[in-house]
Amino acid sequence: MASKAVYLHRDPMLKKRDDFEDILEERRNSSDLRYALRCYTPVLYKGVSPCKADTLKNMVLQSDQLHYVINQVSKEMGRAVDDIQEEASAILEEMAHCLQLSTVRFFAFTLSKVFKTLFRSICVNEEGIQRLQQAIQEHPVVLLPSHRSYMDFLLMSYILYTYDLALPVIAAGMDFMGMKFVGEMLRMSGAFFIRRSFGGDKLYWAVFSEYVKTMLKNGFAPVEFFLEGTRSRTCKSLTPKLGLLNIVMDPYFKGEVFDMSLVPVSISYERILEEALYAREMLGVPKPKESTSGLFKARKVLSEDYGSIHVYFGQPVSVRSLAEGRINRCQFNLIPRHVPNRPSEDIQSFVNDSAYRLVRAQEENMVLKPWVLLASLLLQNHHQNQASGQKPGVALDELTEQAVWLRDLSRQYGAFLHWPDHVPPPDVISSSLSLHRGLVKMSEGRVQLALEQAGGQAGPGEPRSTLTTPEEELLSRAVIVLSCASYRNQALHVFLRPALLASAIHTAASNQKQEVFNSFSFLRNMFSNEFILCPGATVQDFEEACFLLVKTGALQVTQQEVLVTERGHRTLVFLTSMLDPFLQGYQVVCRFLCEEAPEVLTEKQFIPAVRKFIIKHLLAGRLRYTEVLSSDLQKNTLAALLRLGAVRKIKGAAQGTLKVNKVMVNSLEDTLGKKEAGIKQLLWISPGV
Repeated sequence: MASKAVYLHRDPMLKKRDDFEDILEERRNSSDLRYALRCYTPVLYKGVSPCKADTLKNMVLQSDQLHYVINQVSKEMGRAVDDIQEEASAILEEMAHCLQLSTVRFFAFTLSKVFKTLFRSICVNEEGIQRLQQAIQEHPVVLLPSHRSYMDFLLMSYILYTYDLALPVIAAGMDFMGMKFVGEMLRMSGAFFIRRSFGGDKLYWAVFSEYVKTMLKNGFAPVEFFLEGTRSRTCKSLTPKLGLLNIVMDPYFKGEVFDMSLVPVSISYERILEEALYAREMLGVPKPKESTSGLFKARKVLSEDYGSIHVYFGQPVSVRSLAEGRINRCQFNLIPRHVPNRPSEDIQSFVNDSAYRLVRAQEENMVLKPWVLLASLLLQNHHQNQASGQKPGVALDELTEQAVWLRDLSRQYGAFLHWPDHVPPPDVISSSLSLHRGLVKMSEGRVQLALEQAGGQAGPGEPRSTLTTPEEELLSRAVIVLSCASYRNQALHVFLRPALLASAIHTAASNQKQEVFNSFSFLRNMFSNEFILCPGATVQDFEEACFLLVKTGALQVTQQEVLVTERGHRTLVFLTSMLDPFLQGYQVVCRFLCEEAPEVLTEKQFIPAVRKFIIKHLLAGRLRYTEVLSSDLQKNTLAALLRLGAVRKIKGAAQGTLKVNKVMVNSLEDTLGKKEAGIKQLLWISPGV
């Protein structure tokens, strides 16, 4: 491990970011109807003419690749080619977009009204828009927004229409198609609908991939999809899904396009419309089915204030530059282009690395509001007070001091923090607390989580008195805690690597650098399903963490040792407390698998059974963190145990049947237990942040 690299690491403070413009400002001062009906003449790739939906479908149905697969499926299934051709046509009919400018104009008018009601501002980096405009003219473009809300794809199209850019065609889940009227409206504004999974369906995969590639190769429109595959209910970035990225890169690998631009887009909400809905989903309340009636029932949100949105269009990433020196495209000359083939190992590795790099780019350009820091502090304070039996909450002036300290620390770590420096800190704090008054309350001059109000969170119109059992009270309070945690999670990417190092320092057998690195490496490996940690970058992440903690005066790092300074104590307490709920979550899942789970169980049984186990231990006071109730945390723990081989799927058994290696799980629990104990010890002996 080269220790010199610690001091040569790129300083995140040197990162230059663009300024923002509020696009709602003009909407508030001029006619929405004139805006919706204005002349709209976007420039397309190499000046190509827009392609009609029927022409695009014919191009797909007549493609060599689809004909090849149709003939293959016909032979395999013993069915007539015409039958398979008809099936392919029906799949395409169900899937394809039908972009109509009249519908786009309707959405432009309606969304202007909605956005002005819901949001104080929608801020966009204009330089990013200019870069995108240039990229669209030069190469096929793929837009990759982060995904935290249903609002994301409407917002993207609204912004591109506002700036007279080509509207994207957007990959959307089939569940939206089930919404009467709205589903077709989305189709006419550029959405194309795909099944959530189509595993071994060769024909569906061929129609889908050929449809996307035809749009992309010909530059008819930018293609937009969510790398994470689904909305993140926790506001952490999700492990990227590679299927669509494989498809869009294929034309470059096969030499059908000279290059293409991948544009990461970071969408940051000051207050998320679905915050309570997400928390309930993670506690086992089923996700409501998408429906038009549900949309109209949701109109009550229009009376709420959701603060501001920041949308940052990142630097376009050239696939050609990414692939240089990594991919030998000669391998594709040996097979006709229309013959589908599985990606080779080096292609899969390249696509995976690229996906992680793009999600990291999304994270780095996420704008953090002061509330994100306050939520982090209030959660830590809540857990510490609960554990020590102190009075709930924190004095407002103390919270302000802590927030200013954390503001400065996060900036030194390179956070993209939107904190109004011209406003006195107490006013910034008061404004943030006011916007999120459903989650926090003031009592006797102390700020605390609004857990006493949680009874009212049970459901629309459901009185608090209906919550009679301790379990219902617990789950009701958990909605508030998980909602706050979702805001804390927005800052995790800033603190993650230093937090892993801080935890490793306090649990390593000694302060020897190699021992600390080993501990860091274990934690990083354990949490690689939980956070965005690029494959093969353990040493780089360790060096980045050392660099940041040395730069901020918390550590001294020599060739052999990692030493905590006196002034670094406060920083390390905060950082270890960030990871503590995750450590306890993983530990309790391991304990469940060792103590209560049968040797063989199904994935379907896993979440309800582990939730029941956790509720029992929380009610008995044996667990400290309500956050461990999150089904997202439990699923990520299972994914980590499957990856590490402590749990495995049984081949040939019923789908999703799991076999637990209790010896290995017990060993992992012991290691996690030591780490959690080390962190707890630090919390008990240290003054609070």
